[in-house]
Amino acid sequence: MQNLEERYLRKRITIKDIAREAGVSIATVSNVINKRGRVSPETSEAIWKIIQKRNYSPSMAARSLKAKRSHLIALVVPFLPKGKIQENPFFWQLLAGIEAGARNQQFHVIFTGLDNSSDLSFAVDWHLDGLIVLGTYEGSPVVDEIDKLKIPCVFVDSYLEDEKRYQICLDDYMGGYLGTKHLIGLGHRKIMLLADTLDRKGVNYHRWLGYKKALEESDIPYDPNLVCLDYSVNMMGGYYLAQKAFQKINAADPLTAIFALSDVAAIGLIKGLCELGVSVPGDVSVMGFDDIQYAKFMVPSLTTISQDIFKKGQAAVSLLLDQIHNKDAAGERRIVLPVELKVRQSTRPVR
Repeated sequence: MQNLEERYLRKRITIKDIAREAGVSIATVSNVINKRGRVSPETSEAIWKIIQKRNYSPSMAARSLKAKRSHLIALVVPFLPKGKIQENPFFWQLLAGIEAGARNQQFHVIFTGLDNSSDLSFAVDWHLDGLIVLGTYEGSPVVDEIDKLKIPCVFVDSYLEDEKRYQICLDDYMGGYLGTKHLIGLGHRKIMLLADTLDRKGVNYHRWLGYKKALEESDIPYDPNLVCLDYSVNMMGGYYLAQKAFQKINAADPLTAIFALSDVAAIGLIKGLCELGVSVPGDVSVMGFDDIQYAKFMVPSLTTISQDIFKKGQAAVSLLLDQIHNKDAAGERRIVLPVELKVRQSTRPVR
């Protein structure tokens, strides 16, 4: 068997070569490859045998020029520094869902973070057919730059006000509510919330509203001192918050539960608390949000608000491909996906 280098270095077989060897026109070979037109079964079989023998593959570049498409789309995460993609498994699961849906339609996916930049020139350089943008917000410069590109786009977890935009959202309010109600049901009244930021009225803002509603229904006063903001949404960010939580756990009126609005923060937090000698859930209950793959395998396994991240990626790419193929998506421009409470080992009734 030829290795990849040998296959690359040998003369590239073209559709003209296949047609010449089969004794047919280029149009006939094209019809066989694209499964269109009228070609006899005998001729079709003969052409496929030659294609397999010659290891011929159609030029994607040539197809793209003809169709005026690159067959490339991008998952873009504003505010994510390049090189930090590996820090959150949420991205991998979302990308897997996008890639699975795109592959079925012969599209390929690029994944990039923008850090604090709104430079989308790569979309023009690569002739991208569409964008999936994760976690931007109303008034963001990134949204303005995307509008200038005039290419199909789907916004995920972004809460944009324009009803004409294509969006995939989660029932974040219900997630915040369910998680807090679960902890209250276990007897917890002093519940810290790790919420990153509330300024942009994005996913964490709506989860925070659900948290407040659950407290209100149980006549528990809302304490802003128990809402921890401005930390990095990754395992290290949660790890460093353990010291702050430790002080409140050992206060005169002790903290008994922590609701982290991302699993990665919850995982880092549990690691930090363990090193400080705090037992989870013995001394404090911890729950997360997302239900990433690690959540059920860690010790203790993580109680969390579960979302189907893979399905979210599939829904986003489906909505994007509908735009690319000019399909009517009336009434399907904003899809809200459900959440579910997954109770595991990291929460328990208060002592």
